[in-house]
Amino acid sequence: MRIPKSILALASAFCMCVPARAAEADAVAISAGIQATHMPFGTILDPMYASPASNQIAGYTRCGDSALWTGAYLAAEAFRYKVTGSADALNNVKTALAGLKGLADVTGDNRLARCMVLADSQWAAGIESEEAANTIHQNPPWIWVDNTSRDQVVGAFFGLGVAYDVVDDATVKSDIADLTTRLIGFIAQHQWSPNDDISNTFVVRPEELQMLLQVARHVNPSNSISGPLLVPPVDAGVQVDVQSNSSYFKFNLDYMSFYNLVRLQNNSDNQAAYQIVRNYTASHQNAFFDIVDAALAGANASRDAEMRSLLDQWLQRPKRETYVDLSQTVAVCGSEACQPIPVPLRPTLEFLWQIDPFQLAGGGDGTVEGSGIDYILPYWMGRYYGVIAGGAVQSAAAPSSAVAPDSLASLYGANLAPGVAQASAQPLPLALGGVTLSVTDAAGATRAAPLVYVSPVQINFVVPDGTAPGLATLVVAGQTFTAAVQPVAPTLFSANEAGSGVAAATAIMVQAANPLLQSPVPVFQCAGSTCVSVPIVLSADTLVYVSFFGTGIRNRSSLANVAVTIDGIGVPVLYAGPAPGFTGLDQVNAGLVLSLRGSGESNVVLTVDGQAANTVTIDVQ
Repeated sequence: MRIPKSILALASAFCMCVPARAAEADAVAISAGIQATHMPFGTILDPMYASPASNQIAGYTRCGDSALWTGAYLAAEAFRYKVTGSADALNNVKTALAGLKGLADVTGDNRLARCMVLADSQWAAGIESEEAANTIHQNPPWIWVDNTSRDQVVGAFFGLGVAYDVVDDATVKSDIADLTTRLIGFIAQHQWSPNDDISNTFVVRPEELQMLLQVARHVNPSNSISGPLLVPPVDAGVQVDVQSNSSYFKFNLDYMSFYNLVRLQNNSDNQAAYQIVRNYTASHQNAFFDIVDAALAGANASRDAEMRSLLDQWLQRPKRETYVDLSQTVAVCGSEACQPIPVPLRPTLEFLWQIDPFQLAGGGDGTVEGSGIDYILPYWMGRYYGVIAGGAVQSAAAPSSAVAPDSLASLYGANLAPGVAQASAQPLPLALGGVTLSVTDAAGATRAAPLVYVSPVQINFVVPDGTAPGLATLVVAGQTFTAAVQPVAPTLFSANEAGSGVAAATAIMVQAANPLLQSPVPVFQCAGSTCVSVPIVLSADTLVYVSFFGTGIRNRSSLANVAVTIDGIGVPVLYAGPAPGFTGLDQVNAGLVLSLRGSGESNVVLTVDGQAANTVTIDVQ
């Protein structure tokens, strides 16, 4: 299919508009938002707004899980501090740690409260009403929520164990040792329960109990608490967990527990118990689970690429929790989706990775805003474990943290070039505006990158053909950057050049009775920076073929391993490879099927060798 000049022009201008991929700026902005609106009393809560369109906070919710998510936030900021040395990150670590300490102080006996709220706060009455079933206690000027579950303690110890090991600050380490010793002391003296309730004992969750003991001994070697005499095998709880996806949050707690347990006591029993959980959930497309596995099992190119892609997709999700029902959108097997639902479509709740990825419906009314810990925790862990490269190198078509050989890419920074210059012809030059960019791949080979565009803050280039998979080093203007290179890193261009919305695509209509009769079909139209879909009308006597344009696709293992779904319906893929006329540009040709008729604005999901691209849309009538 001939490529219109408009598409070639879009490819030529690609990097001047595409936002940077999931990167440090996203994570830092989320942290700032947490400090501004999610910690009114020192621990994590989620704001409720007056309406879906309002920015006026009308109350706070999820006080009952505050200890758990404050622990997760502590871990995220601890990893951030280790990677960046940011003073802001260290301050956030100390804030979260002080919040957890406050939850132990306010109870008066070293048990961990679920949350604490100033009694004279305008939000106190609403929180008391929501948490009444968990028992409200007074300790002026505070009220605190009791009936603490094992979940809250697991989250807190997860964060405490992480922060102790990665934050090189004597005061932080001392405070963690003191708080951890207090918390395990209460639990040990109260039926191994966080609230002195035998029905809530850690004895029935031996992997959690052993994790608590290992963290307590690790941060305070003088701690002599040894645990109960009789404890079930360490895999007893997880053997039950993997019988079904019900109460899916249990797997999130499992991964938090095993992260510290296997790190601190790496024996065959603990490894085997962890592997039971990993084997069951490995295919669930879960970024947090993937990065914990990277920490415990080491590098795995396929898993690590999936983790990066899932985080990129997270940024396409709404910030507020709206209700979704996907029962008519994705393939359904029984009461759940047949395959993990794409991340941008999944129901929204406070921590995405503890939600069943096969769940068809759920969410809220658009008034509750999640904290974003489900992004910053796996992101900073990914940076710490080398799964996510530092710096801002991404696909040219859409935010993506990986690039492929012979694909279009963008590099963001400062003082990259003395001025602005753009290549005017093919083949692309290796020097442009006085700038060259070298790429040294994981195998040690160095190549010059063809350049599309250079400016002081951005360079658009083609990843040299033959670049080996792995972490590559890029050098330009005396500065060094890194990029994650993998064989395929599919991304699709959108008409608005942002990587989302209507696809930058073309289409043709072919008469079924006479295939030589063909006519172009518009897919989108733009007015300034606003682009909308043009409806594609399907009929029984014509065939419509759409060409989607992207990059990072051509190295696919085979055409059979390229899949396209539109509105959840698989469509035939006729071609996936280089597009003529522009270096690095790829195209995927797909035929529309009659069962799509009337679908309207529909999500287009491209998968290449198991890697999902960003979601774009077309309108099918």
